[in-house]
Parts: sequence; structure tokens; C-alpha cells
Amino acid sequence: PFLPHRLEDGYGLTPDTVDRCIDLHRPALIVTVDCGTNSADAVERALSRGVGIVITDHHQASGPPAPARAVVNPRLGPPGRPWSELAGVGVAFKLAHAVLKLARDAGAPGADALDLRDQFDLVALGTVADCVPLTGENRVLVRHGLDVLRRAPSIGIRALMQVAALKEEPDAWHIGFLLAPRLNAAGRLGTAEDSLNLLLAPDAARAASLARDLDRSNRERQEIERTIVDTAMARIDAVFDPAGDFALVVADRAWHPGVIGIVASRLVARYNRPAVVIALNDEGGGRGSCRGIPSVDLAAALRDCADLLHRCGGHAMAAGLDIDADRVDAFRTRLNEIVKARVNGRVPDPELSVDAWLRLEEADEELIGHIEKARPCGQGNPAPVWAARDVEVEDWKVMKEKHVRLRLRQGAEIRTAVGFNLAARGRPAGCIDIAFELRRDTWNGRNGLQLQLRDFRPTGGPET
Repeated sequence: PFLPHRLEDGYGLTPDTVDRCIDLHRPALIVTVDCGTNSADAVERALSRGVGIVITDHHQASGPPAPARAVVNPRLGPPGRPWSELAGVGVAFKLAHAVLKLARDAGAPGADALDLRDQFDLVALGTVADCVPLTGENRVLVRHGLDVLRRAPSIGIRALMQVAALKEEPDAWHIGFLLAPRLNAAGRLGTAEDSLNLLLAPDAARAASLARDLDRSNRERQEIERTIVDTAMARIDAVFDPAGDFALVVADRAWHPGVIGIVASRLVARYNRPAVVIALNDEGGGRGSCRGIPSVDLAAALRDCADLLHRCGGHAMAAGLDIDADRVDAFRTRLNEIVKARVNGRVPDPELSVDAWLRLEEADEELIGHIEKARPCGQGNPAPVWAARDVEVEDWKVMKEKHVRLRLRQGAEIRTAVGFNLAARGRPAGCIDIAFELRRDTWNGRNGLQLQLRDFRPTGGPET
């Protein structure tokens, strides 16, 4: 396979990447994965060199699709079908499945021996990592993939689970927060070859070595990201006007383009505004990653700024762009006005919806049994959030400086809980109301129930 280099090639399919692919591999046919719908110039470059292209993608089309031999993209058809929200990996899997069926019908040698169900773990990884809704066919694919991850993961994924210290049954949360960040780390900082080689590793020793390398890359990525987040937030805090700033656009020549998407997500979480983070280069241009909020279609907003951009594309909640450095200020002003109009002059406050109030004793095996029937949970199919009133904090232990482990009491009922990124809130002085997800605690062979805190407040607020 041909892997584009994130820093040298950027995002998507371009004429330059097509040239490099053809020069390196001399293919008769190029099949893209997760890119190409809007890359007419790149497809025309391939055709001019006598190479056909089949596009598999799931990004929104900004105009007529590229003139490829075939464009396999569920977003080109009517919305609302079970496969409309397939991730890039899901579209590629569907194409592979269709080709395999044709090969079997034609009696191709070896076709009957291939079983794509063995690849469901990879499909689950890519689907969760792409943050698509876990509904329709995505939910089916991820559910089957989690079964493979629990029962017989590939050599490479098993090694990744080991370096991530994943000692419990994996679910979609573990993919999104433990496995996918490590698998993505190498590509964010440069080339994704280590990630690909891990997935193709022929033996456990090679897989373990590559997994350790990816783990180191992930720690490096975290440090780079932390520095950029601190700089960006300090810059925003100095001028932020909650009443007048409806979108955030920050740019810097020192920022690493491989991590700016994660930084943009952090800014959205902090300020509840669409955020665009741009890494400027020495040639007078910049590459930006954009993250949105539910009330604004980010891809549509960027299309309304197309005259200020070299190119843009993506989804309602995540997108990318290329821009000249001297147009960043004009783009910031334009995007702010567009978002202001979309939200009618007021950005909705973020809310944590609670499915039901209950007593801690009701968070039991029967309840989690019902929850598990609806899993996997994630984007588009969130885990139920429960709430309990008048809970006493008996113990509060900080973990890794930012997380907490708690012992909670409500009447005679005592429960353990964890709260990620809640340490900075400090131990509450009195009783609290809590919002939480109910999860199984299977770490290190345990089999109990644990509350995962989403938020807390002093007791006494309304039951909403």
C-alpha cells in the first residue's frame, strides 16, 4: 500500500501524492481509502498518466464527485439509510466484501478460504476512531469487532493492548481513548508506517517492538499537544469575548500540523465554540484542522468561506483546510459572522442530559444488563447517564494529577467511582449530586460495578 506522509503530503488525495504513488508502485489501478470524493484534480492527474482510480470515501461532496472509475461513498446517496454514516474503514470493508463475493461466484482460487470476519477488529478500531455515529451498520460492525478483540485479536492489536495496559474486556471507550490514540500517534508526527507494520506484524516479537515505538510516539504527541493547547488557550483568554466570539481561529508557525486536530477538540471542550487551529509554514501558507459544535454544520460553514481558502472538506463536526497566512484574519472574521448567523446570535450552553435519577442501590446487575443490550455506546449512541442525589464523598484520591478515585455513600450503600479530568475541581466540602455512567470493573480479573463520574454539584439543585 501507499501511505501519504501527513507533513509532506497533507490531507486527502492530491496530484502530488498521485504522482508519488505512481512513481513508487507503477499501479494499473489506485483504490483510495477515506479520501478522494472532492479530488478531481488528483483523479485527472492519474488518468493523464494512464492509471485508473476507484475512490472509497465517506466525506461530504462539495460539488460533482471526482471523475473516477467508481466512487463508493454512502454520502452521495439519500441520507437516513443504515449505511449512510459508515466510516472510511467501513466503506473499504464493504468494497472488499463485494469483491470477495464476486470472486467466489467466479470460482477464483482461494476465495472460499478467505473470511473477512477475522478483520472485524480492524473495522471496529477504524470506526470508533473516526468518531462516526455508532448506529445502523456502524453499530453492527463495531459490536462484531469488539467480539473479535475480546476473543482473538490480531497479533498487532494484542501487542497494542499490552502496552496500553488494557487488562479488562475492551469496549468502544477503550478503542477511542487507549488503542486508537497510540495507533494514530506515528501518523500524526510523520509517517504511519509503524502503525501499518504493527497491523501486518508476522510475529509477537515484532509486534511488541512496534507497539512500544507507537507508545513512545503517543507520549511525544501528548507533550507537543499540551504545549500547543497551553499557548492557544493563553492567546484566546487574553482577548476572548463570550458575547461576540462565535468561532475561534488561532494560527502559529511553531505548531505541529500533526496534532492540531486534537488541539481544536480541546478548544471546543473549553470554550464551546467551533475551533480552527492552523499550523503555518515557511512558504506563507497554513494547514488547519477544524472541530465543531452540534448546532453548526462546520463543513457547510467552511464552504461559505471557500473564496478565502485553497481547499476545505470534511464533516459537520470535523474538517480540514489549506489557507494563505495573510488571509487568516479575514477568514476569522468571516467564519465568526457565519457561525453567529447559524446560532442566531447565541451559542447554546453545553448541557449534560440525565436519563434518570435513581438511588445508588438501583445501579445494579439488572440495570447494567439492560445497558449492555444497547452497546456498543459512543458517538450517536451515547451510554445512559444516571444521576443520584445527596451522596457523601467518603474518600477522594487523585490519580496521575488529573483523575480521581472516590468512595461514595448514600445511606447504607457504598460505591467506588472514578472521575476522569475532575481532580482540578477539588474535593467537595459537603454532599453532592452526581451524574455518572454505570460500567463493569473487569480490570485485572475483577468483576464488579463502578460508577464513572461525568459531573457533580452541591446537593440541592433541580432534578433536571
